[in-house]
Amino acid sequence: QVQLVDSGGGLVQAGGSLRLSCTASDGTFRSYAMGWFRQAPEKEREFVAAIPGASRYSTYYADSVKGRFTISRDNAQNTVFLQMNSLKPEDTAVYYCAGRRSDLASMIKSAYDYWGQGTQVTVSS
Repeated sequence: QVQLVDSGGGLVQAGGSLRLSCTASDGTFRSYAMGWFRQAPEKEREFVAAIPGASRYSTYYADSVKGRFTISRDNAQNTVFLQMNSLKPEDTAVYYCAGRRSDLASMIKSAYDYWGQGTQVTVSS
């Protein structure tokens, strides 16, 4: 059972940046596609970004974050990152990383097998 630990959230002003990290408990991580999702109060958990396990496959972003957020991974550290720039108040949510037992990234939350505990991101106006 792979465990994922999210970190890096916090309070930031609009226009600021944060980098989220998600570290997996073992090296099988490197063959998994990884994703980030977020959930605002009283809203459904929604897709943010996803990166494949193998570089030949596609990386995906939600339209709302394209050009502002970047997902990346460091397999040597068993870690996936979400760099968030030009943050807006509507980005406020709990952010969750997720791992999928497949090389292929997915925008669908039910496609993921493992989830982190979540990290709070709050963007003030």
